[in-house]
Amino acid sequence: MKVSVLGCGRWGSFIAWYLHRIHHDVMLYGRVGSAHLQQFRETRSNGMVTFDESVQFTDSLEEAVLHGEILVISIAAQNLRSLMASLGQLDLAGKTLVLCMKGLEASTGKRLTQVVEEFTSADVAIWVGPGHVQDFTKGIPNCMVIDSKQQSVKERIVNAFGSPLIRFYYGTDLIGNEVGAAAKNVIGIAAGMLDGKGLTALKGALMSRGTREIARLIKAMGGNEITAYGLSHLGDYQATVFSEYSHNRRFGELFVQGKEYGQLAEGVPTTGALLRLAAEHGVELPICNAVDRMVNKGEDADTILSDLFLRSIKEEF
Repeated sequence: MKVSVLGCGRWGSFIAWYLHRIHHDVMLYGRVGSAHLQQFRETRSNGMVTFDESVQFTDSLEEAVLHGEILVISIAAQNLRSLMASLGQLDLAGKTLVLCMKGLEASTGKRLTQVVEEFTSADVAIWVGPGHVQDFTKGIPNCMVIDSKQQSVKERIVNAFGSPLIRFYYGTDLIGNEVGAAAKNVIGIAAGMLDGKGLTALKGALMSRGTREIARLIKAMGGNEITAYGLSHLGDYQATVFSEYSHNRRFGELFVQGKEYGQLAEGVPTTGALLRLAAEHGVELPICNAVDRMVNKGEDADTILSDLFLRSIKEEF
């Protein structure tokens, strides 16, 4: 199958490497001026993955679209609308878009599939769940989820993309899987804050309460609250809440220590989007609100974390 991966950062380049490894014809796209793309053109490697000569690189979006039957998109969630504005001007007839990214649009609270649907009627699916590039490239397997409104789309992608390295499950709740996958990044930031304050033992409370509050939001939005306990959210906690490779966890840890991380974690804009959705649907999100108060409002982390975990069980659940 011909596949174009749009986005040549850490995760996008891994996807291209993985799909080529399972014998797809892969083209990797990066925007004009991308340092990542330039590195691949010069060395065919980013230090994590290395490509042979059969993998093509391009900075032409039109060329990438022409190449791929399936377009896998792996960019920052907040940049999706801009990319779709460009994609929407190209012929996407017969294409399938797979969003391999986790987030919500901060300015609107929209799920990423909703953003895509504003620009095209092409089939769209999501690829979410746990896993780090550093583990996959060592041959450590994991389980992930493919979800879409169309069963035929899910079946096609699972059959084409599954392997012993990544076992895919069929998602049955697009709303829940999108919201759950995005929200786990916020829980990851909170976990890092606990690490940074020497309160790692409270991660058990964080995980149980975090899953419950996101389940309430998913239900209020029309999804299945049980989805929060699946691979897109709770099942991704090991990779997000504990792993040394988690960007969101590391961001939270350094933030409460007053240190610079060097980049904005995806969970930061997602926090605002979740609080927007919570207000619209009348749901309380104490952990998301606490992260927002610390990161975006500059309130004292010691006070907020203490208040958050000293609430009574009756108020908590």
